[in-house]
Amino acid sequence: MKASEKIKSQRTVGWYISETFKTGLTYIILILIALMVIVPVLWIIGSSFNTSSSLMSATMFPENPTIKHYVELIQETNFTKWYLNTLKIAVLNMIISVVLTISTAYVFSRFQFKGKKMGLLSILILQMFPSFMGMMATYNILWQLGMLNTHIGLVLTYAAGQLPYNVWLVKGYLSSIPRSLDESAKLDGAGSVQIFTRIIVPLIKPIITFVALTQFMSPWMDFIFPRMILTSDSKKTLAIGLYDLINSDTNNNFTMFAAGAVLVAVPITILYMSMQKYLIQGITAGANKA
Repeated sequence: MKASEKIKSQRTVGWYISETFKTGLTYIILILIALMVIVPVLWIIGSSFNTSSSLMSATMFPENPTIKHYVELIQETNFTKWYLNTLKIAVLNMIISVVLTISTAYVFSRFQFKGKKMGLLSILILQMFPSFMGMMATYNILWQLGMLNTHIGLVLTYAAGQLPYNVWLVKGYLSSIPRSLDESAKLDGAGSVQIFTRIIVPLIKPIITFVALTQFMSPWMDFIFPRMILTSDSKKTLAIGLYDLINSDTNNNFTMFAAGAVLVAVPITILYMSMQKYLIQGITAGANKA
């Protein structure tokens, strides 16, 4: 074998070993990440079926599984009321956010007006600040408007807080749609409202679904803002209600808390899985340059 061929063969073997090592390392990292996600989920599900109510005695695989914690959660607490409150807030937040987002993004994408560049720059800058930085200002505004301890106050807080990010995302999606469609519709006599409702909206269903789903999900997992705005027991959301089950030293309802977490996670998981195609389309298409 010639020296050049020998060197080439050694390089091929070295490349193969290197690629095999990289692939194996990648799989190991992915498996570890999957275990870090799956094990806590399995532990919560298993704990909800334990006979005891203590966190220390809860196990991932209970010897005598029972559903008594689910029954107690529904019959002995206001879980149903918390659930309906959260569902109402989530639906209202989704509707208001979608309407405000797509209409604002359409205006920024299709119309030229004074202050447009500054407006887009302001939206971009506002994305950089976490919403909890304005908690005290939000509380003061809602207090002056008489919206403390109201669900509509919480809904408006959610919708306004996510508006900059959602507008920028949807505007990027709209920028990928050719303006020639609008011009053709105008030649046929269509107005701006008709173009928006009959042409644009059907074309941006993936990004609308993404925004709607993310806005629907927010109230189910948020704790800070509802805790600050809502004070009465009848207005509680799921996050506040479940937290109060284990908040004080006298409460020992950790397995009941686990049962509530499972009941919250199941419909959300089903919703995510059924909408996965639209979520991926919305994320990838919304990544276009605005």
